[in-house]
Amino acid sequence: MNDLRTLGQLRASDHRPLSVRDELRRNLIAKLRAKEPLFEGIIGFDDTVIPHVVNALLSRHDFILLGLRGQAKSRLLRSLSTLLDETTPVVPGCPLNSHPLDPVGRFACRRVAEEGDDLEIEWLPRKSRYREKLATPDITIADLIGDIDPIKAATRRLDLDDEEVIHYGLVPRTNRGIFAVNEVPDLPTRIQVGLLDILEEKDVQIRGFPVRLPVDVLLVFTANPEDYTNRGSIITPLRDRIESQIHTHYPVTIEEGIRITKQEAWVDRDEIPRIVVPAWFDEIIEETAVRARASSFVDQNSGVSARLTIALAENLVSNAERRALALGIEQSTPRVSDLFAAMPAVSGKIELVYEGEQEGPVAVASAILGQAVKAVFDRVLPDPYGGEGGTSIYDPLTQWFRAGHKVEVGDDTPPELYIEELRRVPDLETLARNFFPLRNEDIEMRAASMELILEGLHQASLLGKEVAAHGARYADAFDEMARELEREG
Repeated sequence: MNDLRTLGQLRASDHRPLSVRDELRRNLIAKLRAKEPLFEGIIGFDDTVIPHVVNALLSRHDFILLGLRGQAKSRLLRSLSTLLDETTPVVPGCPLNSHPLDPVGRFACRRVAEEGDDLEIEWLPRKSRYREKLATPDITIADLIGDIDPIKAATRRLDLDDEEVIHYGLVPRTNRGIFAVNEVPDLPTRIQVGLLDILEEKDVQIRGFPVRLPVDVLLVFTANPEDYTNRGSIITPLRDRIESQIHTHYPVTIEEGIRITKQEAWVDRDEIPRIVVPAWFDEIIEETAVRARASSFVDQNSGVSARLTIALAENLVSNAERRALALGIEQSTPRVSDLFAAMPAVSGKIELVYEGEQEGPVAVASAILGQAVKAVFDRVLPDPYGGEGGTSIYDPLTQWFRAGHKVEVGDDTPPELYIEELRRVPDLETLARNFFPLRNEDIEMRAASMELILEGLHQASLLGKEVAAHGARYADAFDEMARELEREG
């Protein structure tokens, strides 16, 4: 179809103009019949959010995605453009993307009338038919709808009520496309009122002049429930005109969260040194978000974005990469000490309630990371408090610490010294081999699983831990408690 160059050739073809809603509906139906994936890269919404989006599009509805931060709302809206035709014909130079067979506005109508079938047409790609705007308090009606351009009126000697002196805003310039407003409650009330005619009457009016353009735009919105009370709200008439309200959510399962993080995080860097991440770290990273979303110190109305796990995974790999570069080795594996070194990725992604502010962001982030490690420890290893006859598989290990021994680990320790230090603990390597089997034995990966066991026992209050600048020292829990009391006087 793109080989058609003039209006006459377009008229002679079987191409017929469709509204953007009908175009989306037609292409969506074709994908559904062919059982093709609808929205690439959207994970965890197949049985919840996406069916509602499909229903809205089949109904030709404007809709809003309502959910906490980091729930892929904007990504889902941007994916809607894949349901548009690959290209569509437009009148060249027309700011309203007028279809040559159905022109809108005086400029396009005049060109079609003057040039007729000889009018050369252009083909607009689908990516140019999607636009979005983040709602901010300083946005104006001129930004979204348009305004009179007095300079154009003066230079072209046109009256101010002439349609051709209008400088169109974002919405009219997205004619025959999709326009998204992110965080719509942040729009001032007067701006929300300005959207009512577009939603209901499907036209625009500018500066009170009787300019009525049948704008063909699918309007979609996002909002955070927190915004309804903290920063603003959607006015009732506007909410009433948005036909479908669709709720999003965080990953329902750990597996879905891991898939999202793996898809988004930049961890496969294809460079030397090579960083190999054990599977249990994927679980710890995702558990961090799960624990943060359940923490009484974190403001749950704000939510905990998936960006937390993405940033944490990237920082974890970067800390292992930094160590490998400093030591001049070609391959490294993240350690539990790397996890705590990556703490800024957690503390910067959570909003705290008053009690959390009293604890401090670093303390809250550290506690959440510890809970995540403990969750994976409990999932893989036996209960540290269990055992028949009052015995436990951890007894040789804990008794060694009770005898006054200590182990120091750090994120800057060379791998050989790291494993040598951990092998001093009785039965620790045996536990790691039994419960963290490796397909290919790797010294640093084995040591990382051993450190994970120590951290899990610390989180179970069976070992004490003193945090240092680049690592930690594990000791007997009671000994560490006594040291803490001594420090406090």
